[in-house]
Amino acid sequence: MVGVLNTGSDANWCGHDSSQSNWYAYGRLAWDHELSAEAIAEEWVRQTWTNDATAVKTITDMMMGSRETFVNYTMPLGLHHLIGSNHYAPVPQNDRAPRRDWTAVYYHQAAAEGIGFDRTKKGDKAVEQYFPPVRDRFDDVTTCLEIHLLWFHRLPWDYRMKSGKTLWDQLCEKYYQGARQAAQLGQMWEGLSGIVDPQRHKAVAAKLALQATRAAQWRDQILGYFQRFSGKEIVKS
Repeated sequence: MVGVLNTGSDANWCGHDSSQSNWYAYGRLAWDHELSAEAIAEEWVRQTWTNDATAVKTITDMMMGSRETFVNYTMPLGLHHLIGSNHYAPVPQNDRAPRRDWTAVYYHQAAAEGIGFDRTKKGDKAVEQYFPPVRDRFDDVTTCLEIHLLWFHRLPWDYRMKSGKTLWDQLCEKYYQGARQAAQLGQMWEGLSGIVDPQRHKAVAAKLALQATRAAQWRDQILGYFQRFSGKEIVKS
């Protein structure tokens, strides 16, 4: 097993009390690879925060949904690398880097006719790195999971998704959903005031407030940029 640990000189090791959970999960999986993410999360919550039943459930729920929240407001539906040099801010217009595949435009290839990278057998054939039947599932736009869609397929803005919505409308929906979920994390945490010790509660609340602000920035900047190509109204849902 190999992992990257971004520990530093902070008293809480990672600069964020919740970031320790990733380190903990890595160690637990090294000992028992059959543990579920939820079981590990609950273990960590009880050892790090409190055994209060309400707090354990709330924090575990926050952790279990946090990945999809982040994906939704940054790079949903298989989008990737919509960033610049620091890997944090949304820079979908980034077209300058020492290597072409370090730019954002290389990955999303947004244009008036559509968005996405064709990695199918008819495209750059990257899908052939997988063995069948996984290869065939990714290669076929009708069976490729939508979470991977724009990683493997280049599609028009009006492509009809499984939900019945167009690709553009569902992309808007994902970004608005992610920003809304980020704001809800702060609301969930606020409910633990008086249960979690004041110092750490305040520190995490500040981080979550910043996340909610940044999530809205990601949503607005990415959709504003892609709107230049799609020519469609941003659907605020």
